[in-house]
Formats: sequence, structure tokens, C-alpha cells
Amino acid sequence: MAKAEIKTRATEIPVADFIAALPDARRREEAATIDAMHRRVTRLEPTMWGPSIIGYGSYDYVYDSGHSGTMCRAGFSPRKAAITLYLMGNYCDRQNEADALFAKLGKHKTGKSCLYINKLADADLDVLEQIVALSWDSMNKYYPE
Repeated sequence: MAKAEIKTRATEIPVADFIAALPDARRREEAATIDAMHRRVTRLEPTMWGPSIIGYGSYDYVYDSGHSGTMCRAGFSPRKAAITLYLMGNYCDRQNEADALFAKLGKHKTGKSCLYINKLADADLDVLEQIVALSWDSMNKYYPE
């Protein structure tokens, strides 16, 4: 059986070009806001991962199945339907803190390791930045460099 090809890899596409090419003006503004937030939290310049994920840092992972790869430590994608933020998911030993922040965030949906926000105007940006920071701290604890 052939090993599955990992499609989401770091690319050379300039993040500024990707954001500028977003067709919706509101999404361009929101992407710039979330990019600035991630830069403050991570203190890193972003990289495009695949065609639509803006990522910060990277980490190597290995699943119990043996599947392994490299992915961004933090990131987001300004998709048409919703802005998707890629987060740690289990927050190590800080799940109660994460739950309290999500309760104060405003209108959103979550998946296992994703946060979906239709419009940034629906979210408290200070709380969102705290969530990004909590996820970043948890990633660094769980996947030390």
C-alpha cells in the first residue's frame, strides 16, 4: 500500500500576495487583523501552507498509526464561509481556561482543532488573541522545539 502524500506543505507564496488577492474586501481586512495577531503572539513571520493556510512556525508529528508529517504550529485560513483558525485542540492541562475563553469569545463554532468565525465583528478580538496565545503555549509545551 502506497504512503499517502501530504498535501499541506510550506510554500514560497508571499503571504501579503495571498491576502491581497482575496476577492472580498472584508476578508482581506480580517486576514490582516488575524495575521497581525498571530505575529504578536508567535513573534514569527508567516508562511503559506498549501494554497490557503497562513501558518506560523512548524512542528513534526507522528500518529500512533505511524503516519508522520510537518505542519504549522499555529495558523488560519480566511475561507469564504468562515475564517478558520487552527488551534492546539486539547490545550494540555489548560482546558478549563480554554473553555472560559471560548464562552466569552462571541459567535463561533469549533471542531476538534479548528475555530470557525463567520465575521470578526462577531468576536471579541482580545479574547481571540488570548485563545491564540493559549494554543501557541500549549503547542510549544506538547511539541517542544
